[in-house]
Amino acid sequence: ADEKVGSIDLGEETFGGRADIGLVWESVVQENAAARRGTHGTKTRGEVRGSGRKPWRQKGTGRARVGEIRNPLWRTGGTVFGPRPRSYAYPLPKKVVRRALRAALVQKLRDGAVTVVDELSVDEPKTSQAVELLARFDVAGRALLVDTKSGEHLKRAVQNLSKVRVVDSNQVTARDVAAAARILMTPAAVEHLEKVLAS
Repeated sequence: ADEKVGSIDLGEETFGGRADIGLVWESVVQENAAARRGTHGTKTRGEVRGSGRKPWRQKGTGRARVGEIRNPLWRTGGTVFGPRPRSYAYPLPKKVVRRALRAALVQKLRDGAVTVVDELSVDEPKTSQAVELLARFDVAGRALLVDTKSGEHLKRAVQNLSKVRVVDSNQVTARDVAAAARILMTPAAVEHLEKVLAS
C-alpha cells in the first residue's frame, strides 16, 4: 500500500476561511444550464401542414369565422408561444466562478476528500490500469483526477469508468469538484490552483 511520504502547505488566504456554498450552487446551475441541448421546438401556424385557403366565407353560414385550418384554435393547428430551439447558456462573472471553485475545494478539504499524490499516470491506456491506480489510493465511486496536464494514456484509461473524470487544473470547475466523492491532485495542480484562486 502507498504510504504518506510528506505534507504540503496550503495558503490560508486561498484554502482557508468560510466556504460560500451559495456561490457553488450558482456556478453549478450556470454550468448545468450551459450543458442543456435546447433542441426542443413546436411548430407555429406558419409551419404546420395545411392550406392557407379560407375554409368558408366570412359571413352568412352561421359558423364561426375562420381564416385558415392552421390557426391555433383548431386541432392540428399551430402552437402559440411554444418552446423554440435556443441556448440556455448565460455568463457568470469570472470572480464568481473562481470563488465558487475555491469554496467547493475548501469544503472538500474539510471533508477530507482531497488527496495529493506524486503523479497521476498509467503505463498503458487500459481500464485495468486506471482501476489499479484508483485502488492504490483506496478510491471508489465518483472520483476526480486533477493534474496540470493530464496524460493521454490516463484520459483513455478512464473512458470506460463512468464515475471517474480526468480534468486539467486550468479547466476544473466547481461542478466537477462538488460532484466528486474523492479528489486526487498532483502537487503541480495544487500549486496552479493556489495561484489562480489567489488572484
